[in-house]
Amino acid sequence: MNTKDKCALVDNEHDLEEIVKANDKVIALLYASWCPFCARFLPIFERHAAGEERKFLLIRDDRESMADKYGVEVVPTLLFFENGAISKRLEGVPGVGITEKQRADFIDACT
Repeated sequence: MNTKDKCALVDNEHDLEEIVKANDKVIALLYASWCPFCARFLPIFERHAAGEERKFLLIRDDRESMADKYGVEVVPTLLFFENGAISKRLEGVPGVGITEKQRADFIDACT
């Protein structure tokens, strides 16, 4: 994992905590590789992150340990970490996921 990447991939709590501590603001996508709604949303998130100046993060959580830690009940979920803590979240709708408009509105609200 390269924590310098604009859209780093993490799959463990230690790396997640280190990145969140090192950056004032992080927009993260918590997802599971087995989730079809995550698979559909992942390229949308990555494409948007590539054109941004802000720090983006992909949190792969196939065992749902980080979801449990952060109280996430549905994947995919967008999380906005500000000064080390979650200040905003957008959980996907069960059976639907997250739409591109919801993603855009959420990211716009994370100033």
